[in-house]
Amino acid sequence: MKTVRVIDSHTAGEPTRVVVEGGPDLGSGDLATRREIFRRDFDHFRSGVVNEPRGSDVIVGALLSEPVDRSCAAGVIFFNNVGVIGMCGHGTIGVAVTLAHLGRIEPGIHRIETPVGAVSVELHDKHRVTVANVPSYRHAADVSLNVPGFPKTTGDIAWGGNWFFLVESPGIEISLPNIERLGGFARAVRAALEQQGIRGEDGATIDHIEVYEPLEAAGKGARNFVLCPGGAYDRSPCGTGTSAKLACLHARGELEPDEPWRQQSVIGTVFDASYAMGEHGRVLPRITGNAYVTAESTLIFDEADPLRFGMCGAGR
Repeated sequence: MKTVRVIDSHTAGEPTRVVVEGGPDLGSGDLATRREIFRRDFDHFRSGVVNEPRGSDVIVGALLSEPVDRSCAAGVIFFNNVGVIGMCGHGTIGVAVTLAHLGRIEPGIHRIETPVGAVSVELHDKHRVTVANVPSYRHAADVSLNVPGFPKTTGDIAWGGNWFFLVESPGIEISLPNIERLGGFARAVRAALEQQGIRGEDGATIDHIEVYEPLEAAGKGARNFVLCPGGAYDRSPCGTGTSAKLACLHARGELEPDEPWRQQSVIGTVFDASYAMGEHGRVLPRITGNAYVTAESTLIFDEADPLRFGMCGAGR
């Protein structure tokens, strides 16, 4: 009988489950190498931590690891209901609040190592965190897409730690009553991208779809609906999605460095954002949000349980 200690939190409504003890031995390579070992050899563990019956499609997992870069407070590998992911903005905020809850960091600036690079976090207090995300950029602008059942669709492809297709809503108000319609549109967009061979840099799969509309409030901002790779929608405004949005705004000349941007989720929660300029025309996003610890738990993997690795890992 194996046990795994986890701490749960939510960032602007989106849950993060941090594996604190009991995770698999991934060796001492860099985080990208360890992520690949995790993906290749321990997918059953991933499934058991975040999928039913212990979890749900919404939970993002975060496996704490020893960092290679000793200037970092921790290393982390993010994963969800279908696989590993490169970076997670809301998850990084959740990890920072969890590390503070554990007494491993105090208010101030810290670095966290991820498979796509080290990110800086500023812990303002036990709930509020600013993430300085990885350099982000627009890869392609005004990409036309034929989406069955919808008018001709045009959007941008951008990197914010994950690959995004950002598209204005086709007249569907971004609000909770319209979740099913928004999800249907976003799934159709993702299917069309795949069918029409539209990819990110180096042929990368565009696995996040960000549908947006202007935010009717003072200052600059937008409301979004983000479809995640596993089919769930992001309850938060999505940290990597907000980073991709900032990159597009910069490329279009619609937002200046250090100018405030307000990103609101489909459930009404908010990230405050801005950016600085990095190298090669890329932007350095800053995303600020609140996270709250919701549980400390011990997961039990009983060898007699045929669903111990989750319903997606049954029989393994």
